[in-house]
Amino acid sequence: MLRRNILVAPLAVAAVATLGRAGKAAAQDAAPGGATSGKAVIGVAIPSATHGFMGGLNWHAQQTIERLSKVYPDLTFVLSTAGDAGKQVNDIEDMMATRNIDGLVVLPFESEPLTGPVKAVKDAGKWVTVVDRGLSEEGIEDLYVAGDNTAFGRVAGEYFKNNLKPGSKLVVLRGLPTTLDNERVDAFQKALEGGQVEVLDMQHGNWNRDDAFKVMQDYLTKYPQIDAVWAADDDMAMGVLEAISAAGRDGKMVVVGGAGMKDIVKRIMDKDPALPVDVTYPPGLISAAIEMTALHFTSTAPVMGRFIIGSQLITPENAAQFYFPDSPF
Repeated sequence: MLRRNILVAPLAVAAVATLGRAGKAAAQDAAPGGATSGKAVIGVAIPSATHGFMGGLNWHAQQTIERLSKVYPDLTFVLSTAGDAGKQVNDIEDMMATRNIDGLVVLPFESEPLTGPVKAVKDAGKWVTVVDRGLSEEGIEDLYVAGDNTAFGRVAGEYFKNNLKPGSKLVVLRGLPTTLDNERVDAFQKALEGGQVEVLDMQHGNWNRDDAFKVMQDYLTKYPQIDAVWAADDDMAMGVLEAISAAGRDGKMVVVGGAGMKDIVKRIMDKDPALPVDVTYPPGLISAAIEMTALHFTSTAPVMGRFIIGSQLITPENAAQFYFPDSPF
């Protein structure tokens, strides 16, 4: 399910660059509606494949760039990946200083440290597309592409509220400290209101399997009764399951992650009691962001605004339609 809220784009100047595919691009004038009269360089700055979801996202980014490079020979795409916020900041600054980029597609490693550098790109007259993790200041980007983070948290919260017994005890693993994590957690807590589920603790697992393993170990030590875990990410869910097994507490609690990792979906299909459901959040959203940015430079299509991809509950009954065994994630 896609929910669109797109406004007409005024001027065109956009795209991003550094590391990966590089190429010289001539300076250009914007044509009405966004199409350009010359070549354009689109840089794509994303986190590196530090976990499964980002591995899938990197794969989709590479596939999309390869495809669009053939479709639009006047566009040059330059891909950079970063394992931390500092490197991503450096990558973007390098794109501006040495690549003469026309615009930026960026999935911020973290919201706060990337806000200033991305704003500098926009202030220089470039087109900016922000993906997934919003900036800490609103209104900087021309286009925002993301999953429905409010729905992601709400769907999980509603599942627990409707399926856990009164008095059940729940622990939460949050992601990285970003605006989207805040949106998810706020919606999750609101969905639990009026129920009889007690949230024992919330700690950041950083969307990382190893970090989640450590956080869950701590939870298992602190709390003799845990009935459910909202891992809020399938990589974290895998770390949580490993910690539960290592502590000898298999069969004592259910775990709900998110994003639709193929290994998790397969276990839901097989009706694993530890993994009753999952919540979708597709890594392919980067493809939509890159393609819509390309449209800004090659057509008069209106692409300014917000493009939000809905979240759905994956259950044993519908899991087959979300299972892609050949996917990297």
